[in-house]
Amino acid sequence: MQTPVTQRSLSGLSELELPEGAPLMVSADSHVMEPDAVWDALPKHLRAKLPEVKFGPTPAGGADAVARIKDQAADGVVAEILFPNYGMVLFGLDDVELQQEAFRIYNDWLADFCKTAPRRLFGVPCISLHDVDAGVKELERAHAMGLVGAMIWQVPDPRLPFMSEHYEKFWAAAAEMRAPVNCHILTGHSYAMDRRKAVGAERIRKAVNQKQDDTIRTLFDLIFSGAFERHPALRVVLAESEIGWAPFILQQWDYYFERFGATDDMPIRRRPSEIFAEHVYVTFLEDFAGTRNFSWWGQRNCMWSNDYPHFNMTFPHSRQNVARHLSGLSEDVRRRLVRDNAVELYRLDI
Repeated sequence: MQTPVTQRSLSGLSELELPEGAPLMVSADSHVMEPDAVWDALPKHLRAKLPEVKFGPTPAGGADAVARIKDQAADGVVAEILFPNYGMVLFGLDDVELQQEAFRIYNDWLADFCKTAPRRLFGVPCISLHDVDAGVKELERAHAMGLVGAMIWQVPDPRLPFMSEHYEKFWAAAAEMRAPVNCHILTGHSYAMDRRKAVGAERIRKAVNQKQDDTIRTLFDLIFSGAFERHPALRVVLAESEIGWAPFILQQWDYYFERFGATDDMPIRRRPSEIFAEHVYVTFLEDFAGTRNFSWWGQRNCMWSNDYPHFNMTFPHSRQNVARHLSGLSEDVRRRLVRDNAVELYRLDI
């Protein structure tokens, strides 16, 4: 049973004008706020096992597509790549049946949500990969409903590391479908599974060190597993991880790859930075350390986001935020970072 989205009249919405001089932007990382009623479609024995998570208040557009579009138009945003909110927690489930069924219900709801404005709202389906064959089928089903890309856990079940052969069928399917695979922070078997409330310095350690470490480990495994060598059309997005760390880490990996490559058997033939440049994308929100590198790095691999409707979103000041971060760059580079990279990667019709 699919939980319907409340549909209101869209009369006049297509005539909404962006503020004069505003850049036309695509947010490569936004979120929906799934109503609790979505999960009522689960069988009772599964509904009772859903983890309880409390979220703070957000703008109405988190769950209301019409309100969302009005907010984004006023903010200079013409389209969004949509990820879940509560659904992110579910990537850490060990209960395979619950995860698969919850993701199927969420994907149905998300496809319905995006129908309100199919050239503005582009939903990414959640895919369970405990069972890869089932994951491939759900990816195919989700794309048949109009969803784009794929969202998987950023930190896998420890029994199923990204360096293993477990994911081969999924990488092949995603590459063939030209579906970018998204690994979003706070998903999977790490940070998000620790329900203990950290305070003081330990809260910062979790919010910065642990989250960044999760991202770097995932990127290392994806590159050094040789997945991109075996599947040249595979593309991966590291969502909401910011970007300033990437040039340094890639520089170090290149150095040691070249230093040890002459004596050690390496699973890749190219430098990690070359593989990254062709296959990997990252998103940025508030990262002056990262955006200062755009004169020489990342112009085709980085994508702006406003993280609507989360508390740290740049709405309703996204245009001013972009101007601060991207000042001094050419119009072509700015356009790539705030729109064109995302449009090309996801093949958006906006």
